[in-house]
Amino acid sequence: MRLATQVLFEKYRDNLYAVAFNVCKNPEDAEDVVQDTFIQYYSLKKEFDSEQHIRAWLIRVAVNKAKNKNRSFWRRNKMSLEDHMETLPFETPESENLFETVMQLPDKYRTVIHLFYYEDYSVHEISEILKLSESNVKVRLSRGRSLLKEKLQEEWENDE
Repeated sequence: MRLATQVLFEKYRDNLYAVAFNVCKNPEDAEDVVQDTFIQYYSLKKEFDSEQHIRAWLIRVAVNKAKNKNRSFWRRNKMSLEDHMETLPFETPESENLFETVMQLPDKYRTVIHLFYYEDYSVHEISEILKLSESNVKVRLSRGRSLLKEKLQEEWENDE
């Protein structure tokens, strides 16, 4: 017996999500587990005895995938930004504040600012790393600096 993946998805998605969430304790990981489970079912060319057999197989696969996710390198070594900040050596409180502000920038600006100022890459090197034109890197650096200036200006005005 083999049922269409779409039919099973509609019928068991919520059950598998609940099972995965109970193991992972993380909504994004649980969603990934559900998707991976249905991808495995779709790729598998196995015949099942009944729909109950399919359901049991799906749940077993979801539980195993969720456990694997918990054992993954990234999950075991995950650290919050606050915890990571405590491990970084900053020379002054101002440099720590600046780094925290940089980390709050939108991704595209934060990345170029970080590569340019903290990793000492040139505009040309950043363009090669990020597969962007040099002019695009310069624009992002300029806009990122402007955003930093605004945020830091607000903080300095609030401190006074």
